[in-house]
Amino acid sequence: MKQWTWVRQHLLKAGIALITIILTIVMAGWHSTSNAQSGSTQLLWYGQSAFKLTTPSGKVLLIDPWLENPLNPNGKADLAALKQVDLILVTHGHFDHVGNAVAIAKRTNAKLVSSSDLGQAMVAFSGYPKELVPFETQGNFGGELTLLNGEVKVAFIPAVHSSSVASDGSPATFAGNPGGFLVSVKGGPVIYHTGDTDLFADMSLIPKFRKVSLMLACIGDQFTMGPQRAAEAVKLVNPITVVPMHYGAFNLPGTPTAFSQALRQQGVKSQIRILKVGEVLKL
Repeated sequence: MKQWTWVRQHLLKAGIALITIILTIVMAGWHSTSNAQSGSTQLLWYGQSAFKLTTPSGKVLLIDPWLENPLNPNGKADLAALKQVDLILVTHGHFDHVGNAVAIAKRTNAKLVSSSDLGQAMVAFSGYPKELVPFETQGNFGGELTLLNGEVKVAFIPAVHSSSVASDGSPATFAGNPGGFLVSVKGGPVIYHTGDTDLFADMSLIPKFRKVSLMLACIGDQFTMGPQRAAEAVKLVNPITVVPMHYGAFNLPGTPTAFSQALRQQGVKSQIRILKVGEVLKL
């Protein structure tokens, strides 16, 4: 009887110890998952079409990084403050979209995500380091890249515009076709950056493949679609939220006020969010 009591006591102790170990492992896993989920995707607008996207794990993507644009009084400071950039996405070759990409890449070793034609042109004529334009970050329309260990996917979307890079005052050099990007963050938002474009009917196909959380829509007019046509583009894409961009510089006529009115007039259900330069949007 004493021997049986001793056995039961030791079995009970062993069982309690095992349960404690299991609970410790489960709680550690829950804590790790909770921390990962608590991080949010953040989007900062520098003005014009320039954005900084920070993923929940802290990876940094720049899109059309013209930080020193005339709308951004803190351009130099913002540029100097960039210590980590993992990827630079450029929609097309015009100076107000390539912007400070080369200087940032040389300092941070950020790889270029672009169409292969634009990538070659930026290496040949803009000075982007060739080793930072690898095959795995280059693509073309209809294709999608899986990057940063699967945390981000980037799909190439066409645009109705033009694309060229200039070299030291020489005639502009063809830099492939212009485009936009559909950026999908794992477990997070899907962001459509239109690049410079006019309205085109195939925008309606974008939500058939992936629901867009946030659309960054050019509205400036004269060189891109203006407020009325941009509102129609939003109707086709049907994002949850739309942020207007590419306005204000160069005295372009399109304004957020006109865009907001056009959205209402056309019965667009997407919510408009007008950012200030330097403002961060948590997604």
